[in-house]
Amino acid sequence: MEHEDIIKELGKEKLIGFYTKMVKIRSFEERIRFLFLEGKMPGTIHQYIGMEANAVGVCSALQKDDVIASTHRPHGHAIARGLSFNEIMAELYGRTTGCCRGKGGSMHLGNLEKGMLTAIAIVGGNLPIVVGMSLAFKLMKQNRVAVSFFGDGASNEGSFHESLNMAAVLNTPSVFVCENNQYGASTSIKKVMKIENIADRARSYGIEGVIADGMDVIDVYIHAKDAIEKARKGGGPTLLELKTFRFCGHSRRDPGSYIPKEEKESWQRKDPINNFKKLLLNEGLAGEDELDDINNLIEKELDESIIFAQESPEPAPEDTLKDLYATMEVPE
Repeated sequence: MEHEDIIKELGKEKLIGFYTKMVKIRSFEERIRFLFLEGKMPGTIHQYIGMEANAVGVCSALQKDDVIASTHRPHGHAIARGLSFNEIMAELYGRTTGCCRGKGGSMHLGNLEKGMLTAIAIVGGNLPIVVGMSLAFKLMKQNRVAVSFFGDGASNEGSFHESLNMAAVLNTPSVFVCENNQYGASTSIKKVMKIENIADRARSYGIEGVIADGMDVIDVYIHAKDAIEKARKGGGPTLLELKTFRFCGHSRRDPGSYIPKEEKESWQRKDPINNFKKLLLNEGLAGEDELDDINNLIEKELDESIIFAQESPEPAPEDTLKDLYATMEVPE
């Protein structure tokens, strides 16, 4: 489907929704970067700046009862899946009002009631779990899809190959989304892989491999929607590779000096938010004032979430004994 057709099909409201979610992710990431650098938050962070079109495009194609599994870079996925600033911000502050009651922090965000399994920081760790979830959906005859988000580095892990093979053999309703941001930590993908496209590996398992422009939210949405609908109808799994780039280091203390200046500038010209804003303006779907209002509301919501998090209670020592068992009760 061409961009012009999908723009008409989606309509203004959904397209403005794409823009809003991408800006929410970017604004959240930029704000917490300074909070961490100022020493106001514990732990560390792995940010999603530049990759916003991936989470928004994929999650916008999901139904409410579908489930995603994320990685050590989960903030964008959480926001795209509908988690609130309040519950995410409080989690980063380690407060009891956080989505995981302050026990997960940045790398373990999630809210299963909103369709997001708690993120798994181990590289490639969520792929076999997504196979299991999607197999459960199939066995229970539930019309649901499970989606795994992972990076290019995870595609060289054994769990990647085992999971895709099992998903293919069992024909599970799953989609494996590889966010290829060109670098596994500080190592270029070109140094650890002889093939050009990670999606080409799908052929080894007899499933479809698809490539989308991870800097274009509409292109991501089109391909994700096709893969998700195929899985839901019993067509089996898809490996969806999103060619993207992070505009920041691997983690908060990484300046990204290993990335050549020309490469960084080339990708920054493809900024998914700036280019999508131009599209909205050029197509007459929004005016500058309308988009400015959206940005201002997001900044206000962020301000309020920081206050909410800072004023929320810290876990008590006895909270250590909670949430340990499925019954949520500790045996005497």
